[in-house]
Amino acid sequence: MNRKRIVIICPGRGSYTRETQGYLNEYKEPHIDKINYMDKQRLKAGLTSLTDLDTTIFKSNIHMKGENASTLIYASSLIDYHSIDQSKYKIVGIIGNSMGWYSTLAFSQSLDYQSSYAIIDTMGSMMKDNIIGGQIIYSITDDNWKINNDLKEKCQNEINKVGAQISIYLGGYLVIGAEQTVLNKLLKILPKNGKYPFQLPFHAAFHTSLLESISQKAKSIFSSDIFLKPKMPIIDGSGHIWTPWSTNEIDLYNYTLGHQVYKPFNFTKTLTVAMKELSPDNIVLLGPGNTLGGVIGQIICQIKWKNILSKDDFVKIQKENPFLISMGIPNQRKIISQCYENPIISL
Repeated sequence: MNRKRIVIICPGRGSYTRETQGYLNEYKEPHIDKINYMDKQRLKAGLTSLTDLDTTIFKSNIHMKGENASTLIYASSLIDYHSIDQSKYKIVGIIGNSMGWYSTLAFSQSLDYQSSYAIIDTMGSMMKDNIIGGQIIYSITDDNWKINNDLKEKCQNEINKVGAQISIYLGGYLVIGAEQTVLNKLLKILPKNGKYPFQLPFHAAFHTSLLESISQKAKSIFSSDIFLKPKMPIIDGSGHIWTPWSTNEIDLYNYTLGHQVYKPFNFTKTLTVAMKELSPDNIVLLGPGNTLGGVIGQIICQIKWKNILSKDDFVKIQKENPFLISMGIPNQRKIISQCYENPIISL
């Protein structure tokens, strides 16, 4: 049987929301050993277990904080990854957005299970007592996902004027990082475009030079010895492909805890490279939720993949025969996950 070729996308911060609460407890049973491991680690550290967090009434000041959100998202993505029916689907590459890069390393086995959890938990908790700066998100497209180049240029000029930095290139959005005083200026001067700009709650100035100290601290905690060659191609936030054959583990370590922490993350380029170099039959977005779904659609439109040129084109294809399979959408989850048979790897 010919298996369909798929590229996996791991979501980042902001994907575990009020709407996705309960995700772990709904799907965790076949993967209970993995969730139990994380729960035990959190309890040892004096933190609430992920299982309990997932069933507690959602509160932004609890569930969206880095020390909780990062591991909730990772755990949700992990159970989805291990639910894919590999007898029908062949994973040809893995990518992630922002924090999703750490999940990418975990699922490609560039990090073993214990190291994956340790890095995700540590990086998510590093600023729990003092968040450095913040992020705002701004849309630069019209209602049909066409980039407004004039608006994009104006936005970039305003960013330069106030001394902010592009944090993430995210399809039809720019995520901007800076100190809070600078963000406050941008929130006032950027032209209103629907509900944008708005500030992402409990986010630091990720992927900007403000986080160089976090990079240095991370390197003092983790050794390059824990990094391994990936078992399949992975693509980072600069569009670079790391393969099982040519990856230098020290370079991967330096990118992950260096460049990736304090330089812009270009998710648009990451997905573009994945589509053009790996040519998948489908792309699969892991849960929780589907917050990246629109962004992925925008990038598909930008590169005119399969002659998809607009939001209307993308929505039509998704209704007829989804190219993007979002595991956070129950009807699409059924396409790729069959009773959690044939897990990809076990601990």
